[in-house]
Amino acid sequence: MKAHSIASLVRPCIARLTPYSTARDDYQGELGVFLDANESPYENGYNRYPDPHQAALKALISPMKGLPVENIFLGNGSDEAIDLVFRVFCEPRVDNVVAIAPSYGMYTVAAAINDVAVREVPLGPEFSLPKAELLAAADAHTKALFLCSPNNPTGNAFAREDLLELVEAFEGIVVVDEAYIDFSSVPSLAAEVRRYPNLIVLQTMSKARGMAGLRLGLALADAPIVRLMSMVKYPYNINEAAQRLVADLLRQPIDDQVACIVQQRGVVAKRLRALPVVERVYPSDANFLLVKVRDADAAYEHLVRRGIIVRNRNRVLQCAGCLRITIGLPQENEKMLQSLAEL
Repeated sequence: MKAHSIASLVRPCIARLTPYSTARDDYQGELGVFLDANESPYENGYNRYPDPHQAALKALISPMKGLPVENIFLGNGSDEAIDLVFRVFCEPRVDNVVAIAPSYGMYTVAAAINDVAVREVPLGPEFSLPKAELLAAADAHTKALFLCSPNNPTGNAFAREDLLELVEAFEGIVVVDEAYIDFSSVPSLAAEVRRYPNLIVLQTMSKARGMAGLRLGLALADAPIVRLMSMVKYPYNINEAAQRLVADLLRQPIDDQVACIVQQRGVVAKRLRALPVVERVYPSDANFLLVKVRDADAAYEHLVRRGIIVRNRNRVLQCAGCLRITIGLPQENEKMLQSLAEL
């Protein structure tokens, strides 16, 4: 898709929008006296509004992602970026989006909040990507296609060539949610956003980076899309404390932690397969396993009674009888395995 075609996908009200701006946006140079924003003048470290552009944080993230800052949008979790896709591109009660199913529930929640229809296309055999069916589900009012890879709750990653084939063939925005990419053997599509103007790659600091409590998500995209999302977001969407803490934590290595989770994923999967209660453990490129058991509801309640919380996916499409089990610390995994062995 050509860059100029993206403009035709934008809601008219957004195309006409004059974004909120501050006096500090217009000022170049050193600031010393702040009398523009009606803030408290008493310094406590947080009395000033945070940088609405998150310039310092983006400068730190840029070399990590191998992308210029103009290709990086920072949101209050990936959920904000998901919501902004609907707000920027989808006219309520007119447009629709297509999504794989089962997948991350916030796509349908954000669609419902924005009064946009979702056309869910079931995954193929062995949770494979139904490329032809996804394209066939789209019409002239389909603005976006949502793909999660590695997918939640199935855990499998889709081949890069299959994802890029959809990016090239689809006439709207393709959102590839890579929340679990750090645990996957399939490389990220992040670098491809400079080649494909209709591609948005979502990533998060909540999983491998261990910052779920700080709520920071990334949308990596062509610069015009980042500008559109920045126009529509609330001005100070990332607070000052979060910006500082994320910057500090990004300087700490996580390679050993990720390696331990991936190693434990293999150990836990092998031991689960040996349990009588377990019928199947699905392959995973994420930090969790989708596990089919004899009686998912009973197994879930049994684990809860042992003080262990997993996710019961028994009523999710194609996941009947399944629990989604996050890979924890070795001792946590051991407690879960021993508890399931009691069944």
